[in-house]
Amino acid sequence: MAQYAMAGLIDVFHSYSGKEGDKHKLNKRELKTLLNEKLPGHFVMIGKPTKRHKIMNDLDENQDGEVDFQEFVVLVTALTVACNEFFTGCSKKD
Repeated sequence: MAQYAMAGLIDVFHSYSGKEGDKHKLNKRELKTLLNEKLPGHFVMIGKPTKRHKIMNDLDENQDGEVDFQEFVVLVTALTVACNEFFTGCSKKD
């Protein structure tokens, strides 16, 4: 199952990367489109557009204005951890 999750991440990343530039990176518009289309509920939960902009900038560790696959995986991991904490927290209350 983990191999399918990894393949899915790679496929999603590369299906959005390079539409406007480097095929191995997402620019901010490509990243926003990916998040809105593939993780709409999670991205909207982040809140204000200024907060979303800050998160996108924080992802870009090397400050090149784009998000590479490694930087993208950091976001997916953080969202996965947050979801796990949310759902395990809900089940503990029951």
